[in-house]
Amino acid sequence: MEHTITIYTTPTCHFCHMAKDFFNSKNIKYTEHDVVSDIAKRQEMIQLTGQLGVPVIVIDGEPVVGFNQAVVAQKLGL
Repeated sequence: MEHTITIYTTPTCHFCHMAKDFFNSKNIKYTEHDVVSDIAKRQEMIQLTGQLGVPVIVIDGEPVVGFNQAVVAQKLGL
């Protein structure tokens, strides 16, 4: 099954890099938004989660705050 994944990141976020490395290692496509340079996407992320913490990973419309590999893998059926 093809999942729709969006990740809200900042350039200096270690967990953001870990999440992207995880997706890349599994050849999982995702859309990335840098919330430092894209104010509209920052506002979108805040509306979605009520906070500024990154990464925010949205899998099939369901947000996950932070990168917990086990949770993300479970939501993707891995």
